[in-house]
Amino acid sequence: MAKCPLCGSSLDWAELINQMIEKGLNEETLKDREKFLASFRGFVFKCPHCGEEFYGRNLPEKEAEKVFELLNEFKGSIDWEKGKVRLRLNSLLALDTMLEKWDEKMRG
Repeated sequence: MAKCPLCGSSLDWAELINQMIEKGLNEETLKDREKFLASFRGFVFKCPHCGEEFYGRNLPEKEAEKVFELLNEFKGSIDWEKGKVRLRLNSLLALDTMLEKWDEKMRG
């Protein structure tokens, strides 16, 4: 799971995406993987724990890709009027990772 590169605290992916929405992330960008990832890499996030700022490129890109997929897979995952993510992204990412590991183990 994503951690602040400065203080090491766990980060909430929904909060990170909410920060992007507040600064102009729109539906069009969210539907295009490359636009989303480019925007994510260059975005300056603020850690809710230590208050320091850091670039998205310092976070795990594989998780960012999964977040992109989850947000596009679930209709209504973002309340655009309120500018908030409705999904519990960290829980869904953890479940996805568990299922991937289980699948790898079963395939041997």
